[in-house]
Parts: sequence; structure tokens; C-alpha cells
Amino acid sequence: MSTSGRPREFKDVAVIDAAIDLFWSKGYEACSTQELCDRTGLGRGSLYNAFGSKHELYEQALQRYHELGIEAQLEILERPVSAKERLTGLLEWAIDIDFSHPDRRGCLVLNAAMERAGIDPVVERVIGRHIGFLEQALCRLMEDGLRTGEIRADRPALELARLFMSSYHGLRFLNKSTQNREMAMHIVEATLAAIF
Repeated sequence: MSTSGRPREFKDVAVIDAAIDLFWSKGYEACSTQELCDRTGLGRGSLYNAFGSKHELYEQALQRYHELGIEAQLEILERPVSAKERLTGLLEWAIDIDFSHPDRRGCLVLNAAMERAGIDPVVERVIGRHIGFLEQALCRLMEDGLRTGEIRADRPALELARLFMSSYHGLRFLNKSTQNREMAMHIVEATLAAIF
């Protein structure tokens, strides 16, 4: 039994991943409980017994997506290569993901922020964690680059990290909305030029 008293037998990765896929494609509001049942293979009663509500399943889906996404991003930012190679790697990773889906799904965390920030404390909490982890990793990277002299900008590490994050998230939004690879590559070049 879970701490909330509901049975856990359906709370497996496959069900949550199926929900991620649907929320990622349709967003929260446009996704019906019946569509979740169809996609996960659970009956309505089983879905509610296992997760309590559509919103609780959304929270678990968003949290799992965040955990997988931040793990992949931190892995790139912590590679034993130069700061510039790590930042380039993260930007190229984003472009590869954003251009790989013909339905322009973008990033589920950013989609959730655009759809529900300001009205959904769960979304704000997950977004806050996601941004926090990324900011910390970028600060460490900028500090390393400043210490070694690879980054010559006369700005504090936190300011550089936030400058990069604004370009990075702007890039992801534009990738989803325009699917313009040439524009994406220009943003990558300009972002790196502003730091190195």
C-alpha cells in the first residue's frame, strides 16, 4: 500500500510513460480521462484507484519526465571536456530532440509551464526544481570556465548561467514553434559567442 492508502499495483513505469506520451502530445487540459484509460490500458476505476485523479497522474508523469530530462542534461554538463564543448553538447542535444518529433512536441516541462504555470502549484514546483538543478549545474560549469580562463567574460558565474538558460529555453520554444534549424544554429552560435 502507498502512504496515501491506495493500492500500488498499477503504479508502474509503463503506465506513467504512457501518460507522459499523451500529456506531452496533447497537454493537460485537452487530455481526457478516457484517452488516458485507452493509452495506459487501465479501466477508469483502476486508474482512479491507482492514481487518485487525472491531476495526480499528471504530477507523476511530469515528475518522471523532469527526472529523466534533468539526468540527461546533467550528464552532458558534467562530461570531462571543456566548458564550451559541454554547453555546445547541451544545445545540440536540445536541437536533436526538438526536431526529432514530427508533431513538434517540444519539452514537456516547458509545455507545462506555458499551459499551467500560475494556476497549478504542482507544475510550478516541478518547474522550480527543474530550473534549480539546471542553474546549479550551469553555475558550476561557468565557475570552472572562469577559473581556468576558458570563459573570459567579466561577469559572475550565476549571471552567465542565467544568460545561458534564457537562450537555451528560448531556443527550445522557438524549435517547437518554428522548426527552423538554421535559426536554431544561429542561436547556438550567438549564445556561445556571448560567453566565450
